[in-house]
Amino acid sequence: MLEEKCDLAARALTHFQAGTSDLAEATMEVPISAYQDSDRYAKEVQAVFRQSPIVAALSVDLPEDGSYLAQEIAGTPLLLVRGTDGVVRAFLNVCRHRGARVCEPGRGQRTRFTCPYHAWTYDQEGSLTHLYGADKFGDFDRDTRGLLQLACAERSGLVFVCLDPQHTFDADVWLGGMQARLDSLGLADNWVLYEQRELPGAGWKATMDGYLEVYHHDIVHRTTVGRHTIGNLLVHDTFGPHQRLTFARRTIEDLQQPPTDEAQAESYIRLIHSVFPNLSVSGILGGHCLVSQIFPGPTPDCTITRQSILCAPGADDAAWHEAAQNFSQLALEAVRDEDYAVVATVQASLASISDGSFLFGRNEPGLQHYHRTVEQICSAGESERRAMGLTLQHGQNHAGT
Repeated sequence: MLEEKCDLAARALTHFQAGTSDLAEATMEVPISAYQDSDRYAKEVQAVFRQSPIVAALSVDLPEDGSYLAQEIAGTPLLLVRGTDGVVRAFLNVCRHRGARVCEPGRGQRTRFTCPYHAWTYDQEGSLTHLYGADKFGDFDRDTRGLLQLACAERSGLVFVCLDPQHTFDADVWLGGMQARLDSLGLADNWVLYEQRELPGAGWKATMDGYLEVYHHDIVHRTTVGRHTIGNLLVHDTFGPHQRLTFARRTIEDLQQPPTDEAQAESYIRLIHSVFPNLSVSGILGGHCLVSQIFPGPTPDCTITRQSILCAPGADDAAWHEAAQNFSQLALEAVRDEDYAVVATVQASLASISDGSFLFGRNEPGLQHYHRTVEQICSAGESERRAMGLTLQHGQNHAGT
């Protein structure tokens, strides 16, 4: 990625010197109903978050064999397990006897998952391994009663899952050219998880919008992250449904010629990798990285953001922890206290302007690309979805078969 980073810095420098930015072809209107109509919301969540792959976890959330993570996403009880073979598998966290959860929400280490209702027990591969009172229960094919397995793939330090058991995906096709860019971040093995928290927020689209433009940085973040980046200057690249946003750092003001080596290039730009539909990875100088996963709530007016603070391995001394904590607090202030506080007022205003529309500027190509991709996913036919690596599988996928 050496030449690419130098090219990005050169593009940012050109824009800075000319007072320009990457622009969309035209402005774009999006109806307010796209943010608050309940019927539309349900259809979009189904198509975008359940029938298409989402980033359900980071590889560091499942650090070793036997690690598990149980959570609910878009109304779906999800269980992720890294097996003894190192492979991450995804299951519906639902017992195949009478539907109770086989694992309470949370994370840890387990070799078995036992239903608290009738003690049916499943292994790390989702197979039904023990039946309480089997001698009195009656005969049936246990291989057809393993946990329902969901399509799952681990790429670039991220765990992708399709929440609908009838849908699957080809991760390499889905990521396309974005995969090499994600690989360059080293999320799989170059970072340690320092801190993780969940932030409640406004609706899905209003929340995601804030991650996809730099237009607001000089205003909303003028005393935090805006001190380090130049607002309203964007280098924008798309890779299928995914995007990379490159911001210019304030240091570019001192640059006269494009940089010629990677270390130099990185000091003048900030990269934001946005994986459709719910992930933002902000690579930061100084050995710190902010990863945000946005999950839709039960209604159009709420989300939960899982915010992960990743740090480069260090001496694990007082200085390392102080730097990590300072970065964590800066990220929390910028996102929760600045971005999300403003977006909450957007959400509160929607009812009063329900018949109107939002206008995305030419200087907001990331927003335009995201909203067009939502429309594309929701209206795509079978052949179009297949071209994106998305397919419908017939029947249910039982573990153990």
